[in-house]
Amino acid sequence: MDNYQELLKLILPEFLITHFDLISHTKKDEVMHLYFEERNSAPKEETSRELIAHGFHKQATIQDFPLRGNTVYLHVKRRRWLDKTTKEVVQRDWNLVAQGTRMTTEFAAFLKEISRY
Repeated sequence: MDNYQELLKLILPEFLITHFDLISHTKKDEVMHLYFEERNSAPKEETSRELIAHGFHKQATIQDFPLRGNTVYLHVKRRRWLDKTTKEVVQRDWNLVAQGTRMTTEFAAFLKEISRY
């Protein structure tokens, strides 16, 4: 299983494999959709608080690098937690999308680089 995880880190953004679970996928024609949910592990910087899982944010859809001729869309659901004492909603601050695009940061940087030639 570890080899499988390491292979996925080479194909997909590493943070997805480390912090999210692939819950389903679909492929129709040349379009692939991968669905991820953030794991239920509270942010490390919030260890002093007593947090409980409190659902998910609205799903974000991000275009990623094409794989083997297929357009790839990542559907990512970020988790949120509730502080039992203060009733404050807590979440991680993920930088999932390159600013001004609907693509991963890595893919946007790649396209920016190749457009210079």
